[in-house]
This record gives sequence, structure tokens and C-alpha cells, in this order.
Amino acid sequence: MLSTRQLRYFDALARHRHFGRAAEECAVTQPALSMQIREMEEALGVRLVERGRSGVRLTPVGEEAASRARGVLAALADMERTIRDRGRLLEGRMRLGVIPSIAPYLLPRLLPEMAGRWPGVEIALRESQTEQLVNDLAHGDLDLVILSLPVEHPALETKALFEDPFLLAVPESSADFQGETAAAEDILAADLLLLEDGHCFRDQALNVCRKVDARQLRRFGASSLSTLAQLVANGQGVTLLPQMFVASEGGRIPRVRLLRFPDPAPSRTIGLVWRRTLPFRDDVEQVAAMVRACRPAVQDGEDRRSALL
Repeated sequence: MLSTRQLRYFDALARHRHFGRAAEECAVTQPALSMQIREMEEALGVRLVERGRSGVRLTPVGEEAASRARGVLAALADMERTIRDRGRLLEGRMRLGVIPSIAPYLLPRLLPEMAGRWPGVEIALRESQTEQLVNDLAHGDLDLVILSLPVEHPALETKALFEDPFLLAVPESSADFQGETAAAEDILAADLLLLEDGHCFRDQALNVCRKVDARQLRRFGASSLSTLAQLVANGQGVTLLPQMFVASEGGRIPRVRLLRFPDPAPSRTIGLVWRRTLPFRDDVEQVAAMVRACRPAVQDGEDRRSALL
């Protein structure tokens, strides 16, 4: 029978594709890790790893074994967590991941609310891009992730929380955009400013501007929405901004006009993601409700109308 040690060693090797780095992560010598992998192969009667001068490759059955090993290790982590925290996610330590285009605008309101309602929770935050957070969640390194849907992963479940509409941000002095609404077909590739590759918001913005030829985009990618807003304010181009960001700025950005898209306006779906094996379903629902309640929103009435004109 395979041991959890062998599964941990194999999972590390599958992720690093390097015996030395995998051994370092597992705090063992390289020969010790290699021996455990060989014993695992002998027990299964198949080759999991191709060893060569160019590095380590997994065989097709090795890829399947790696996926199953990750699932087993994540389930074991969830079992230990359930017992240690007496069946509650909202007691003890909760590991929460959030993508960069959400974290600065949601967390300042969400974290105090969570601390007030669940004082026994210690929240360990991780801010990173979607792909990394999804991998960490599937591997059992995170408990919950707040990001933009959709996310498709066989080990994960998702829950849509709310829609976050997009606005077109143009320089206040721009003569190219007149009126109160924006049209995606009026956006030129040479003017469009985007986040750098790897951010899901970049892909979402390009999906809105479908007629834009990505090959004509500037060789520039910002790392934050704040940078994009400042570039627009200084006349460097136009960009799409989520309403969540605009609300965090008080509904207005100096020297920038914010234009609405006609209905149905483009938007992103903010959602919560967790592992299917996570047993704290009631706690997940409570966190989802609180995230939804803490959604940043521009004020109603005249403030809201002026912010979007």
C-alpha cells in the first residue's frame, strides 16, 4: 500500500519536475526522495517518471497519478483541519486567497466585518493571480478563494456572489468619446491600456473589446488598476475599470470621465471557490453572504449618476 510520505514526495516532484528542488521542499535528501519514488513505482507496477539529462518528465500514467495524489493529500488536509478546528472553518486559521483586481477594494471593508463577527478566526491572506490561487486551493494550501468566475477544475466548487460592471475610463479632455455611454467598437487598439499578461481582468477587457486586434496593442502592461487610472488621467489612453474599483475611489477619478456601456452592460462575476472535499459548507455560505454584503458600491442618487457620466 502506498504511504502518505510517498504521495507527498511524488506530489512535490510532479510540481517541481526536479529531484533536488522536490527534496528541498520535503526536507529530505535527494537519494531518499528518489528511493521513495522508485518504491512507489514498484508497488504500482508502472513507471511514473522519466529520468533524463534534460530533467524529469511524468509519464501519461504519472500525470494521472499526480492528479490523484493531489486530491488525496488535499482530502487528508481537510480531514485534519476538520478535526483540529472542531468542524468549523470559522474557528482557528482560515487561509484566504484573493486576486489583485479585487483585494484592495474588497478587503478593507471585508476583513473588519469578519473580525467583528468571528473573533476566533485568524485569517491568513494570499494575494496572487488566478492560476496560482487555483493551484494552491486544489493542492490544499488555501481554504477559500475570491476571484472572477468562471473557474473550471474537477476538484473545486464555485458560487457566484455578484456582478461587477465595467466602465470605460477616458481622459477628461478627450474629444473622441462624446455623450454619456460608451461603445466597445469605438475603442482602438492603439489607445487601449491593459493589465499585464496573467491577470484575468486583461482577458475580460479584451473579450469586451472583441474588435480590437491584440497584435496592435501597446507593448505595455500595468500591474494594477490604479496605474491604469493614472495613465488615463494623464492622457495616455483609455481603459476598462470595474465598478468595484471606481467605488473604492469614491465614485470619481480626477481628470477621468467614466462612461457606462449600454445594457446589457459587460461585467465580471465575482465568486467564491473552495475544494469539493471541504466539509465546512455552512461556514462557506456564511462567508459568501458576508462577501456579498461587503461589496463596494457607489452611492445612490446624484452621486451615482455623476460618477458614471
